[in-house]
Amino acid sequence: MTKRRVVITGMGAVTPLGNAVDTYWDGLVTGRSGIGPLTLFDTTDFATRIAGQCRDFEPTRWIDAKAIKRLDRFSQFALAAAIDAVANSGLDFSQEDTCRAGVILGSGIGGIQELQQQHVRLLEKGPSRVSAFTIPKLMVNAATGNISIHFGLCGPSSAVVTACASATNAMGDALRSIQRSESDIMLTGGSEAALTTIAMAAFNAMHALSTRNEEPTRASRPFDKDRDGFVMGEGAGVLVFEELEHAKKRGAQIYAEVLGYGMSADGSHITQPDENGKSATVAMQNCIRDAEISLDTLDYINAHGTSTTLGDIAETRAIKQVLGARAKQVAVSSTKSATGHLLGASGGIELIAGVLAIVNKTVPPTINLEMPDPECDLDYVPNCARDMQVRQVMSNSFGFGGHNACILIGEFVSSK
Repeated sequence: MTKRRVVITGMGAVTPLGNAVDTYWDGLVTGRSGIGPLTLFDTTDFATRIAGQCRDFEPTRWIDAKAIKRLDRFSQFALAAAIDAVANSGLDFSQEDTCRAGVILGSGIGGIQELQQQHVRLLEKGPSRVSAFTIPKLMVNAATGNISIHFGLCGPSSAVVTACASATNAMGDALRSIQRSESDIMLTGGSEAALTTIAMAAFNAMHALSTRNEEPTRASRPFDKDRDGFVMGEGAGVLVFEELEHAKKRGAQIYAEVLGYGMSADGSHITQPDENGKSATVAMQNCIRDAEISLDTLDYINAHGTSTTLGDIAETRAIKQVLGARAKQVAVSSTKSATGHLLGASGGIELIAGVLAIVNKTVPPTINLEMPDPECDLDYVPNCARDMQVRQVMSNSFGFGGHNACILIGEFVSSK
């Protein structure tokens, strides 16, 4: 069966660099860091006191006050990004078959803020004082469900939980849904709001986070020899995936085409990647094979690049295995250097960065790359954005549990 072509017609983002796609992109290409002091709670006793926080997010811009009280912060982010993505796409769901439109969103942790708040209430005030909204707010599928409800969408609906690969796995599922003619329109991506005391304490206990508290803007430094861990971030990225003929019929603006998707599992360790990137290699190869492209037209890889020693080296080795002699000719950058690591939401905002790299013919940089790790010797677009033709982009997401997911997009060409 011939696969139906899928294009991207809308984007919305809530990020540490700004709560709109334009401000997010401007922050990336100007090399601005969204990392700063964490102000959502008292961090005095924490080893890490910095994060990629969405500082100016005001949910009433998108959501009425009554609804806000029934949504965890991660669902607020997701709904805001989805509303902007739909507006950007020009879709009017009153004119669509809503059974052919759906939502698949990823989140690694979901409503952990609500869970923590209600646990405190339970301990301090007793079980009768726990909110009746606790479960609907904390469940990971709450973001998907609330977006579906907001737009009245009755098509394919699910939530993906694969740690930091969640958003990319969700987008892969959305791609397959349209290709298989289960749907014509899918809202997809990821959302996360895990800047809570329990999450920060737990990641500190693993010695996973940077403690560069006095220099927050320099703390996230993928591929740099002086890195000391990743920086937590929060936010959401939602994209509108649409079947090509459907998009053309309504005169939609087409930003890029979704060409392929691949995934794999490490099958070895719950938190550490395979040091040689063996399974990440398989995911990338599966993605390229699915996209049916030549490696000669792959111009940019948005790396997982979290700023951890083991992860950065493993991904570098995997890219070399996949691209061979061409590995050093392909631009590779980690936008986590500017945003921090949004965990399950990362793939959503990073695919948006890939789309905008194609549209604007500009590759965003890896900032803070001052002393490259000798084991990381690819072209990481250090510190300054690069103007160049970008025909095809692959975005990598690798998560705890050994989950590896890659998605590949390209500039839209009306006929193949």
